[in-house]
Amino acid sequence: MSARGPGAQRSERARNAIMKATRGELAAEGYDRLSIDRIAAAAGVGKQTIYRWYSSKSALIAECILRGDVLPLGFVVPQTQDCRADIAQWIDEFATESRSPLSAALTRAGVAAAAEHPEVAARYADVTRATESALIARLDLGVAAGQISDAMSTATMTEMILGALLYRVLNRQEITEQYSEQLLEPFFITAVRVSRD
Repeated sequence: MSARGPGAQRSERARNAIMKATRGELAAEGYDRLSIDRIAAAAGVGKQTIYRWYSSKSALIAECILRGDVLPLGFVVPQTQDCRADIAQWIDEFATESRSPLSAALTRAGVAAAAEHPEVAARYADVTRATESALIARLDLGVAAGQISDAMSTATMTEMILGALLYRVLNRQEITEQYSEQLLEPFFITAVRVSRD
């Protein structure tokens, strides 16, 4: 027997509907033109319901970010014998996702909200932390294997990689295979070319 009553189930359905509507609104209008009225209408809830659960527009965006509904960073970093190929594959998956107009619009909206509000920035950091840790761990293994120079910390390398990728998305520039190779070139002692059939 479930401990969740009908009211709790209805609330969860309403929250999910609000998140879906918020995602659609962000993709269609961007963060600056986000409308609580349109979100409420699309979700089939009253505007007062949204304001009761979320104290501000930034709080609403923060939950979207924490749920992973905005930033396309949740890809597994491969671990083979070739560190460069592993990082390049992760970048390729990020690039493929970023080519989706919906995903790119949501990423830009999420970054804009994070830049404007400390609360959203904190949630943004929660979401990106797992990705950062995974990339750092993989780069650490690359340093240990002698594939990467230890002249720079792997945390700084990770910031440079993520920053460069987000910069391309924010400026509507494609992340190409050539760009990926140029981005990784300075970090690796031995250039390992990735074969992509």
